[in-house]
Parts: sequence; structure tokens; C-alpha cells
Amino acid sequence: MGVTIMTNTFVAGVVAGLVGGVVGAFLFTRLDHALNTAPPAYAPMARRTDIVSAHRLQLIDSRGKVRAEFALSADNGPGLFFYDSAGRNRLVLGLYSPAEGEAPSVVLNDASSQAAGIFRLFGPHDTPVVVLKNSGRDRSVFGLNPSSTEPFLANYAADGKKSDVFGDY
Repeated sequence: MGVTIMTNTFVAGVVAGLVGGVVGAFLFTRLDHALNTAPPAYAPMARRTDIVSAHRLQLIDSRGKVRAEFALSADNGPGLFFYDSAGRNRLVLGLYSPAEGEAPSVVLNDASSQAAGIFRLFGPHDTPVVVLKNSGRDRSVFGLNPSSTEPFLANYAADGKKSDVFGDY
């Protein structure tokens, strides 16, 4: 009889331990998930279903001034526009309008927000062209001819008179 009581006690202890472990694990996982506000670091990333759609996104500095903007230009070309602390547009990375073949460009603007330097692709072969400007007027244009892809350099005097240094533009 002593062996039977001891065996029954042992079996009861094992069964109670198993049941308690299963119930404890179940409650622990349910309570742990309910109490966590952020997913644990080891959890897999949720599927990316969030999309932000906007006509423009602005980066604002600590004084509330727009310093950068991702937006469409007036002719619907997408661009990234950078502004100095005075609010002047100083740099544009973007695409020209669909009417101009959506060619990529980098535009450096002077302190009056006029283009001073432009690097862009141009023409049917997307040839690179650099345009240097002063007060909004072309002063020097260097690149590959859009038709022949031969290099050229053309300068413009203050009166607008063009002189080809080499190549044909």
C-alpha cells in the first residue's frame, strides 16, 4: 500500500506539473502579447501595406521654415527642391516635364533663385549638357551634341553673341 500511495502521488505530481506548465505557458503568451505595445525585436516585419500619397512633402527646420520639398513643378516634373535659410530655392534635382522628354537635371540657383548652373540630359540620345548662366542668361554651354553626340563648347558674350569654341551646338 505504501508503494501504491507513493506511485499515485508521483503520477499526480507529474500530471499536475504538465497541466500547470501547459496552462502557465498559454497564459504567459496571451498576457505577454496583451501587455506589449510594441512588437518584440525578434518578431517578423509586418507586410508593407502603408502608402503615403501626397502632392508634396516638406522638410521643416526648427524655426518652421521649409528647407526641402519633394513636389511636382508647375509643368508636372517631379523634383527635390532645397531652400536656404532665407527661403530661396538654391538646388533642384528633378525631371523636366513630359513635353521635354522627362530628362533628369541638376539645377544650381544663385542667391536670387535664378539658375546659375544646369547639368541635364538633352535630345533624342539623352546626351549630357552643362549650361552656365549669369543673371538668367546662358554664358557657356558644354556637352555632347544631341544629334551627333560629338563634344562642343559654346560661349555667349554679355550681348548674347554666340561663339563656338569647338564642336557644333
